[in-house]
Amino acid sequence: MSLQGRVAIVTGAAQGIGRAIAETLAEAGADVVVADLDPVRSQDAVAAIEKIGRKALNVKVNVADSNDTKTMADQVLKQWGKIDILVNNAGITRDGLLLRMKEEDWNLVLQVNLNGTFHCTKAVLQPMTKQRYGRIVNIASIVGAMGNVGQANYAASKAAVIGFTKTAAREYASRNVTVNAVAPGFIDTAMTQGLSPEVKEALQKQIPLARLGTPADIANAVRFLVSEDAAYITGHVLHVNGGMLMS
Repeated sequence: MSLQGRVAIVTGAAQGIGRAIAETLAEAGADVVVADLDPVRSQDAVAAIEKIGRKALNVKVNVADSNDTKTMADQVLKQWGKIDILVNNAGITRDGLLLRMKEEDWNLVLQVNLNGTFHCTKAVLQPMTKQRYGRIVNIASIVGAMGNVGQANYAASKAAVIGFTKTAAREYASRNVTVNAVAPGFIDTAMTQGLSPEVKEALQKQIPLARLGTPADIANAVRFLVSEDAAYITGHVLHVNGGMLMS
């Protein structure tokens, strides 16, 4: 699954799943744009990629702002001449029961998780279609398929990302641009590390493999989907959840 010579953009790449994806693509040979709202926090990821022996570009971007995402794409094209891979990983949560959910929390989650995916995808489609090659992977979620109490906004955004993925896949297949999604289950990140031991134990009991996933589990799935081994796969949602949801 060599990605030698490929240029990849990974959003939300400063930490957690995004950083794991960025480093995994670099290990496979790609040069990586570490795109994040906090470029200071991204410095460690950039250093790790350069230590692997690949080039890294630290780019500050607010994916909810279409001007920001276009500027990012233009910067990458100016610096490296092409964009082969986009991983839409940037996302946020603002949890709360539906009746108590503030409208601004609903809107913010949709703006980042859904609109951000739209903005970044739109920004890279022109160079990808022009070169007749592109690999786009959107990070969805298990809750986009099954729902989750207290996450109406997050689940709605991720369900919408799945629909967006399938539509974009149909629209750009003729240009050799594949668009797929990875839907993580519950992953051991900063978000889940804040859960109490009792909640974690209850959660693991719902997972047939009896453990939370790791960022590497998600990164390896992304690496496959952007490789030539997955050249005949598009519009697919790859569920990586330890068997918690089987569809």
